Amino acid sequence: MFDRIISELGPWSWMVLGFVLLVMEVVAPGIFMLWIGIAALLIGVVSLLIWDAGFWSWQVQVLAFLALSLVSAYVGKRLVGGRHEETDQPLLNRRGAQMVGRTATLAEPIKDGRGRIKLGDTLWRVSGPDLPAGTQVRVTGAADTDLELTVEAV
Repeated sequence: MFDRIISELGPWSWMVLGFVLLVMEVVAPGIFMLWIGIAALLIGVVSLLIWDAGFWSWQVQVLAFLALSLVSAYVGKRLVGGRHEETDQPLLNRRGAQMVGRTATLAEPIKDGRGRIKLGDTLWRVSGPDLPAGTQVRVTGAADTDLELTVEAV
């Protein structure tokens, strides 16, 4: 069946596949289908040039497409993947880490290592030594995964 579809569409089957993959990239962007679509278009161009060659069977085309997909994905990763530049606001999306060094008063006592402080308009869970409510504490650390601050008495 696959052999029949490719022989009926000829080299245009790769062009169709390439454009379908590029449309999929537009609909669901992720910069992944782009490189595979480019590989399919390149195989389509090569197929237009050497379609009648005896060695250019559908099996060879698929193998060439797979190899070219890997190469184009690697090249694309190298081109686009180098966006890890230093920023002037490294704590922008790390709210807990922004609180380190600030002082606050315990809103609830720390019992069994857990309590709460109020910083700004937010009540934060804290961990630290057992302390009564109203004690001044300094934030010494932040867990990024559960928004819990570590404190010590001032």
